[in-house]
Amino acid sequence: MSVNKTLTRAQFDDVMVPNYAPSAVIPVRGEGSRVWDQEGNEFIDFAGGIAVNCLGHCHPALVSALKEQGEKLWHLSNVMTNEPALALATKLVDATFADRVYFANSGAEANEAALKLVRRYAMDKFGAEKDQIIAFDKAFHGRTFFTVSVGGQAAYSDGFGPKPQSITHVPFNDIAALEAVISDTTCAVMMEPLQGEGGIIDVDPEFLKAVRALCDKHNALLVFDEVQTGVGRLGELYAYMRGDVVPDVLTTAKALGGGFPIAAMLTTKEIADHLKIGTHGSTYGGNPLACAIGNAVLDVVNTPEVLNGVKVREQLLRDGLNKINDKHQVFAEVRGQGLLLGAVLNDKYQGRAKEFLVASVGEGLMSLVAGANVIRFTPSLVIPEADIAEGLVRFERAVAKVVAA
Repeated sequence: MSVNKTLTRAQFDDVMVPNYAPSAVIPVRGEGSRVWDQEGNEFIDFAGGIAVNCLGHCHPALVSALKEQGEKLWHLSNVMTNEPALALATKLVDATFADRVYFANSGAEANEAALKLVRRYAMDKFGAEKDQIIAFDKAFHGRTFFTVSVGGQAAYSDGFGPKPQSITHVPFNDIAALEAVISDTTCAVMMEPLQGEGGIIDVDPEFLKAVRALCDKHNALLVFDEVQTGVGRLGELYAYMRGDVVPDVLTTAKALGGGFPIAAMLTTKEIADHLKIGTHGSTYGGNPLACAIGNAVLDVVNTPEVLNGVKVREQLLRDGLNKINDKHQVFAEVRGQGLLLGAVLNDKYQGRAKEFLVASVGEGLMSLVAGANVIRFTPSLVIPEADIAEGLVRFERAVAKVVAA
């Protein structure tokens, strides 16, 4: 494989907007859960493009779908529909609570559509005064101005001028706090069933039931942001399937395309009917290439073999992290579900998550952070068990280096 070494990390600073700070590593090839950079260095991928590469790199089924569709039809816009979009929407409807699907390109766009939908639904049915959206501290829902305002992290939303109004934030898992602010003017409650960017914080099942009951009491819609938790990440096709609470609207992206940009908003027919023709739109939403790959992703992921395998891999990863902690005493706990796990740093190592990430890269392991105090792991759902074992060996070497520093 040829590598263009005239393209360097230094050029990023010359030609790219400086809102990212990528590492010095430039990956050029991936296969399964292994990645190689320009210098031929090999990495085990415990990051998965932030929970995107659910089947690893260059999975044969996805490569085949891309090649096959690439020789048929690339783009139409929504002036016409297309076969891959119809097939994928049908699969999503058949597999979930939903009756209707809206396609977009990213999680932020799916969430934007959901937020516009709940406002329009409330306005149509109850009047303009029913406009309050309740969300949660530490939540993350995307980077459009609406979604970043609904997300509960001021660091992402401050500094851009006046924010969209009638958005209220309360602590996650705090029933009393929610009861204090929800009312008949609330149009929706939006939440992640497991907070990702906020630090890998799982929802209390009793809190989840209370949210559903309060939404029903006040004629408010419940929106689940499953951009990170969906498509098998927690060992079910979608996280809501772990319990008895069903949302009114669900958003999905990231793993839905296994690395190709695609997203979807799912809802019921009654609610969907309020996005009438021309109310919302997306030039690339429902793109044939993206939907062809999404079909292949669902065909592989939504099987007992893969979903049950997530739980097996979770236990291997969790046990390995706990074993590392027994030796080095750096984590307060390992939390999360499925293959969305977070190693929470203890008091001695507070604020140093990025040091562990950098050290991991140096040892040939790709990982993530979720804030300053949590090291996040979101590997492929089908990562070989041998790669988990080797990845943990590399991570322990990284931990040892940070501890010794």
